[in-house]
Amino acid sequence: MRALLYDDTFPRLVKDWRENPGKWASRLVFLLGPWACLWMVEILNENDIFKDLAAWQVLMNMVFYYSIFIALRLLLGRNRRAAALGTVLCFLFGLVNHYVLRFRGRILFPADITGWRTAANVAGGFDYSVDIYITQAAILLTAYLALVFFCVPQRKRARFPLIGSVALWGVIICYSYAFFCTGMLPALGIFTQQWVTQRNGFLLNFSIALRYSSVDKPEDYSKELVLELMEEYPGVPADPEKKPVNIVVIMNESFGDLTIFDGLNPSEDPTPFLHALEENTIKGWMYSSVTGGGTATIEFEYLTGFTSLFQPPHTVAYQLYVEEGMPSLAALAGSQGYATTAFHPYKSSGWNRVLAYQYLDFDRQMYEEDVPSPHIIRSYISDKSDYEMIYRSTQAEDTSFFFNVTMQNHSGYAQGWYNLPRHIQLPSSLKAADRTAEQFLDLMKESDLALEELITYYSQCNEPTLVVFFGDHQPPLTNAFYEELYGKKLSERTTEEVMQQYAVPFFIWANYDIEERQDVVISPNFLGVLTAQTAGLPLTGYMEFLADLYEVMPAITPVGFVTADGRFLKKSELSQEQKDWLWRYEVLNYCGMVDLFDEARPMFCMD
Repeated sequence: MRALLYDDTFPRLVKDWRENPGKWASRLVFLLGPWACLWMVEILNENDIFKDLAAWQVLMNMVFYYSIFIALRLLLGRNRRAAALGTVLCFLFGLVNHYVLRFRGRILFPADITGWRTAANVAGGFDYSVDIYITQAAILLTAYLALVFFCVPQRKRARFPLIGSVALWGVIICYSYAFFCTGMLPALGIFTQQWVTQRNGFLLNFSIALRYSSVDKPEDYSKELVLELMEEYPGVPADPEKKPVNIVVIMNESFGDLTIFDGLNPSEDPTPFLHALEENTIKGWMYSSVTGGGTATIEFEYLTGFTSLFQPPHTVAYQLYVEEGMPSLAALAGSQGYATTAFHPYKSSGWNRVLAYQYLDFDRQMYEEDVPSPHIIRSYISDKSDYEMIYRSTQAEDTSFFFNVTMQNHSGYAQGWYNLPRHIQLPSSLKAADRTAEQFLDLMKESDLALEELITYYSQCNEPTLVVFFGDHQPPLTNAFYEELYGKKLSERTTEEVMQQYAVPFFIWANYDIEERQDVVISPNFLGVLTAQTAGLPLTGYMEFLADLYEVMPAITPVGFVTADGRFLKKSELSQEQKDWLWRYEVLNYCGMVDLFDEARPMFCMD
């Protein structure tokens, strides 16, 4: 081997370099191409590759860029053509992604490609002017193409050795199979970045999203089975006597009632009004599918009745699965004559809400720019100002379905105390475990005060109004804080204790007589059905099925299940009957979310 390497190979390489400098220049420029593409595309992605991407993210992006270049080289047979075409294609995709990022505040996702017709319909209303990112990327593209065309002489097609070609294709195919078709990514803990979506790098994040963009078809799924269930569940007609003029739904950001933990012991009750609310109220605990974050997941479950249990882990339906015409509570309310509004007093770019709300059939959307002279707490629009927008909207509409996602209580809780008085103190052990927790509890107090104003306003309103209120998830406080609350390590918790960290308060209140209920247990996928039942809206066949399933398992989450007899179980602990119900749910969930064929549409959507 030593003789082969030094006595034969190296001299031949040196000789070849001297005799064919153009060929070696061609190879060098070709190998630089993927690096130029990464830099160029990440400029368009508004990333600094030297600061914003970790080494593993750069490496995994480069695998795909080199795969593109090598595939083009094997197909076209020339370095020059492969390098030029690969770079131009990457620039064009980067440019499209840049405009998506500019218009929506997040990168291009695979679902955007399937919705290109909708995008084309509104494309004329956007600003396509050249900015600094496009200018820098175009300069880099021009510089690299100059290297390709002026420094890469190549006069004939260069055939790649058959064995080498097969080996390269094999490597590309095997890596792609491992990436897209196996558990490699979940095992490595790699998932899509769906809030600050640039953070994986464009090509890697797009590829990861593509990996997770399909929901697995349930075992023994068939259209015939769906139609059989459709006959069993024809739906429930509306009850006009229950129908209010206004339906106000408030999903309060990070609103968690931590008094569910015996070890909290605050200096005063953070939410006294919430705890005292009983008249004309249905009230209890909602077991969320997420904790510490993932707001859009709970929005989706509430509005559609679908559950993240049947989605790939750490994916968000708003980014990957929502499509035009998807059934929703907003569409149901709209079919009954309600004007439907979605309001979030923050940036419209978050979680792809603009497109998601459009697909879920909201008539109108409002964001932070629509709030006049808002009252700010810390750095976010307060619940008080948020609710004032609800008052204005319901006053302006004859009938209103208003869906609101607040912002005041968003993490983190080490921010300044601007407009936030200090009231609540915690025991020293809890304060030492998380020094930001007291700010969170004072935010709960401010939310409770605003909630009291909201209920007082509508209690004096002549229009029959139904208010649905729930937190999306508990706050992202430290593990040490929760271990103090539990009095044990998190790894030692039972299923019931784990689900405590996923419990948030909910209530349905009316300014007219409704049946009062306390200590109700529910999960967000069922809460939309309860909203419709309480408001006298019709139930689709799918919602009628959910109402029956609720009687068997009132809380269904990826973390665990609460059964009708109050037990907290893992999936493996469910009885066969409960598993059969869950399988039917998965069948209908898959049909309505992925495979909504025409014959089944009446089960999910009102005409």
